[in-house]
Amino acid sequence: MKPVQIALDGPSGSGKSTMARRISQELGFYYIDTGALYRAVGLFVKRCGVDPSDEAAVSAALSNCEVRFDFQNGVQRTMLKGEDVSGEIRTPEVSQLASRVSAFSAVRALLLDTQRTFAGGNSVIMDGRDIGTTVLPDAAIKIFLTASAEDRAMRRFQELAARGEKTDYETVLREQRERDSRDENREISPLRRADDAILVDTTGLSLEEGYQKLRGVIDSCLEELACGENSCFIS
Repeated sequence: MKPVQIALDGPSGSGKSTMARRISQELGFYYIDTGALYRAVGLFVKRCGVDPSDEAAVSAALSNCEVRFDFQNGVQRTMLKGEDVSGEIRTPEVSQLASRVSAFSAVRALLLDTQRTFAGGNSVIMDGRDIGTTVLPDAAIKIFLTASAEDRAMRRFQELAARGEKTDYETVLREQRERDSRDENREISPLRRADDAILVDTTGLSLEEGYQKLRGVIDSCLEELACGENSCFIS
């Protein structure tokens, strides 16, 4: 079978990254965490002291921003100007910065070619918010993974608590809703389900249950592709 591209879109906290990483390992695909690339730009903006809401200032600063990724033992490492920032970009502050700067066309243009070029010659599962609509519009498998805002906020809260970061559920829920609103209403590549994407809703499911549901959909799609179909759509 020729290289297969799986586009996995969905809102923040839906479990995309965790599930996509596990699926990639089991299938032998590359996992591309596109959110990490935007987080790296958010970190860059923070380090530069640039106002993340000032599009002109952010765009001007990008001439000195170099973001790329490579793989170490099959795991993506995110590089900012040659520095591995894979751990530093995982804070709530950088997450919010990423959401803000990802709305700017110059930021998206900076990262688009990097994503498409790698996916062009490899079997990948790529997660984000506009993969199926903008980055890989011709992907053979497109999935929109979601869950209620309350479920997603609880997962995020538990993740932060497990890492020892002090916060509270109500704050996480408020920030979740704010991010959803920004992602859904931005002018450039807003978060939305592609017309040919399969909806997978994991509301009320545990992470493992949600994973099994998603994996079942992907396995069915891969079977269709193996039988000669060019793309997969399950109603």
